[in-house]
Amino acid sequence: MTLEGRAALVTGAGRGIGRALAVGLGELGANLVLVARSKDELDETAALVATSAKVITADLGDLAQVAAVAEQAGAVDVLINNAAVPWPAGPTANVDPAAYAAAIAVNVTGVVALTIGVLPGMLARGWGRIVNLSSGVTQVPKFMIGGNAYTTTKIAVEGHSRNLAAELDGTGVTVNIYQPGTVDTSMQTWVREEGSDHMSSATKAYFTDAHERGALLTPEFSAGRLIERLAGDDTGQTWFAVDPK
Repeated sequence: MTLEGRAALVTGAGRGIGRALAVGLGELGANLVLVARSKDELDETAALVATSAKVITADLGDLAQVAAVAEQAGAVDVLINNAAVPWPAGPTANVDPAAYAAAIAVNVTGVVALTIGVLPGMLARGWGRIVNLSSGVTQVPKFMIGGNAYTTTKIAVEGHSRNLAAELDGTGVTVNIYQPGTVDTSMQTWVREEGSDHMSSATKAYFTDAHERGALLTPEFSAGRLIERLAGDDTGQTWFAVDPK
């Protein structure tokens, strides 16, 4: 597969899976638009990309900033909504509703708004690939007790993706969900090192055990599994880094 001449926008591109996605897409010839909150991390990613990389810093929980990202990005052929926040964490009865709403703003509303910003161009060109990252927690919510907001947002993103895929069927623009697996990222480190203050003991034990057994996937492996599916025309599907048994 080649993406020569295509433009790919990746959110959360400063580290982890987002950085690996950017590097992998660049290797296929895509010109990158890298979005995250930290310019330093984005600059580090841009230095690793084999093609051109435009860096845009933005808070995806702010609709005005999301609109600015879409405008600055220009024509986008591949959109990968990877950015998400794991907070607020803790027993739901103790969560600040404002923090919950802020998580929805980043993890759901930001995804939808950015999609709306680039979708008209994809439809006009008759080709586009939208992939929204989700999580295995949508199938097994008990794996993230203390992470109700995160779980809720990922389920919402999956619903948005499936409905949008049905709406766009036959247009040349596909929409798919990607569950990246249990990947060695900063979120995993946060759960292991600070999870006792926020997550249930069972949730922390699950992630700690996966790390100790060396069972965590690398960002590069997970990103590669997503990228290899972009060439197809399937839409409305859930892709997995590790196929469920």
